[in-house]
Amino acid sequence: MFYKFLNPDGTTPQGHGRWPLDGTWLPKINGPLEACVTGYHVMRIGDLMSWLPATGDLWIVETKYKTIPADDKVVARQARVVEKVGPLNDRMLRLFAADCAERVLPIFEAEYPNDDRPRLAIQAARDYANGLISAAPWAAASAAARAAARAAAREAAWEAAREAAWAAAWAAAWAAVWAAEREWQGERLIEALGEGQ
Repeated sequence: MFYKFLNPDGTTPQGHGRWPLDGTWLPKINGPLEACVTGYHVMRIGDLMSWLPATGDLWIVETKYKTIPADDKVVARQARVVEKVGPLNDRMLRLFAADCAERVLPIFEAEYPNDDRPRLAIQAARDYANGLISAAPWAAASAAARAAARAAAREAAWEAAREAAWAAAWAAAWAAVWAAEREWQGERLIEALGEGQ
């Protein structure tokens, strides 16, 4: 299954044309397909985070004929939108970001069990998105979480410097972990849109 982010009028967030929103096929591209040159660019679920705009709609896309994969997209010879998954909005994106942050929170808390600043910031982000607190308490919690992250990053940087020799051995493993996380994030984004957050 493929996806496309579009503005409400069918234009792309990047300003590269307009897609008909009534399911009409876009004209067939003849000749070679090349990412960022020719063809219609669509996304796999794991590509969604690379292209996530601040506003717009996510659509399910159908393709015809040949497609070629690229790093963060798929290039199609012909495509059309089939069904709108849902609109992106500030509230939904804040709640989605909180879900993503909460997913990795156990990693931070295992290393810093007495530091609740990130957990409090995640809850503040949810409360702000749901209109339960104003911007000031949310901003304060966010600043505290950033301070905790900076402190952890400094410590991690020293550790990384000491263990740089292991980096190459872990590169392939981290690539697989990163790909799996992007898949999860794409799936969670689609769920969040479907929930009407």
